[in-house]
Amino acid sequence: MNISIKSVLFASALAFASPALAQGTAPNGMPLADTQTFVYRVLDEHSSVDPQIVEDVSGSEIVRDLFEGLYNQDADGNLVPGVALSHTVSDDKLTYTFTLRPEAVWSDGTPVTAGDFVYGWRRLADPETASPYQWFVDVMGLANAGPVMAGEMPTEELGVKAIDDHTLEVTLAGPLPYFPLTTTHASTFPSPKWVIDEFGADWTKPENIVSNGAYVLTEHVPQERSVRTRNETYWDNENTIINEVTALVINDVNVALTRYLAGELDRTEVPAGQYPSLKEEYPDQALSFPRLCNYYFNFNLSDMGPEATQDVRVRQALSYAVNRDVIVDNVLQGGQSPAYTFTPSATANFEVPTVDYATWTQEERNAKAVELMAEAGYGPDNPLSVTYLYNTDENHKKIAIAVAQMWKQTLGVDVTLENQEWQTFLETRGNHDFQIARGAWCGDYNEASTFLDLVQSGSGYNDAAYNNAEVDQLLAEAKTAEDPQANYTRVEEILADEMPVIPIYHYAGVYMMSPGISGSWPVQNVEQNWYSKDLYKVATE
Repeated sequence: MNISIKSVLFASALAFASPALAQGTAPNGMPLADTQTFVYRVLDEHSSVDPQIVEDVSGSEIVRDLFEGLYNQDADGNLVPGVALSHTVSDDKLTYTFTLRPEAVWSDGTPVTAGDFVYGWRRLADPETASPYQWFVDVMGLANAGPVMAGEMPTEELGVKAIDDHTLEVTLAGPLPYFPLTTTHASTFPSPKWVIDEFGADWTKPENIVSNGAYVLTEHVPQERSVRTRNETYWDNENTIINEVTALVINDVNVALTRYLAGELDRTEVPAGQYPSLKEEYPDQALSFPRLCNYYFNFNLSDMGPEATQDVRVRQALSYAVNRDVIVDNVLQGGQSPAYTFTPSATANFEVPTVDYATWTQEERNAKAVELMAEAGYGPDNPLSVTYLYNTDENHKKIAIAVAQMWKQTLGVDVTLENQEWQTFLETRGNHDFQIARGAWCGDYNEASTFLDLVQSGSGYNDAAYNNAEVDQLLAEAKTAEDPQANYTRVEEILADEMPVIPIYHYAGVYMMSPGISGSWPVQNVEQNWYSKDLYKVATE
């Protein structure tokens, strides 16, 4: 977009400034900054801004601004009305009836209806859409999800229908206590059928897109930036303060930090190892807080995987030889916690089980690792060689180098490190064309199943291709259990024993944040589902 057009858009944004901005006072009582923009760094180009196609965190952040689902989250992660004002549940817990707000409209002025949600959810489930998140309709527990996903039933049989324009009825296959939590996920947002029918795959381009969220997409330069501007047709536009949001693609975290310190960014990630010094120098800008995310390594257990790591002894040995304390205390230094279970401790209503190897000293783990590798036939005379795949990022590289050194020093393993750009990495990993690959997951909702479902045999993101009938059964039973903790504990025990993945650490949000923005950032929401409409920038001088 050239400068003159951008200037017109920004002037338009200022023209429909909110009452709060006009009064010059933020919700916290502080004076607002004159310029209400938010510029932040992302590592890679996002996967999509199509709600039913997007599969990454950075893309979902954009989609939450452009579109709005049934419910949003507040600063603490609690559900608050989005397009839905409320819902009722039938006595058998199988039918949810949502009442939609009549004032919600699309950016072209078309009313948002229950039919738009029905279309979006059917589109998600439809095999022809080829959504990487198709499996989420099954996670949500929608009636007939499995047969519809398999193409054995028409999408019209999916458990969702419009009673009228403002009443959406959802039918579940079985009671699912956390079902409402799943409705904040981007894949459940409505889609404009008339726009998709007209433009096909090009419907998300700035010149074509129609959305129902607080912002509209006004510019997208692939691998460079994405800009969204306030949507004056949004039902709550008068209470939106931030006028324009820009995501800048900056592949190097150190370059991003330099640009932040130069005042070009309002938020960026902290490079590994630099948080302590930055916190000391910029105490009001360096932030660290728990996040609902895990970092792990996948073994390729598919038929395409290497023979060596099909041996559970090798997988256990490689896991035991990772000194997680060194990773979090020496490499990252940002408040992350070592992981011995797949599910983070920040997960609501989840008690982290004690798995055996977590109770050992690192010396004991190393000794057991050496013993297991010898049993598997590997040692000084027959060293194991593996390739580790990760997506391009300085922090990922530092972790890869550190773990490779641990494996070499403790087990004599020769490690070849391979990095790929994000989109290529996703395709390579998804096609199981790797030996060991980086994995990370941020919860789609705050319940343990959002993590453990990844090791269920039918999961769309079971990149390890792990298959265990007992795990599948335990997870299926957990969905309707009054208290699923025992099931989750047993699944974590099985994972610690069979080690299809290596848990490395559980995330912290480690950012440099502009003092003007930090007061409105939802640090208490471990899911970090943030919405630009809820942000504001206060005057700092």
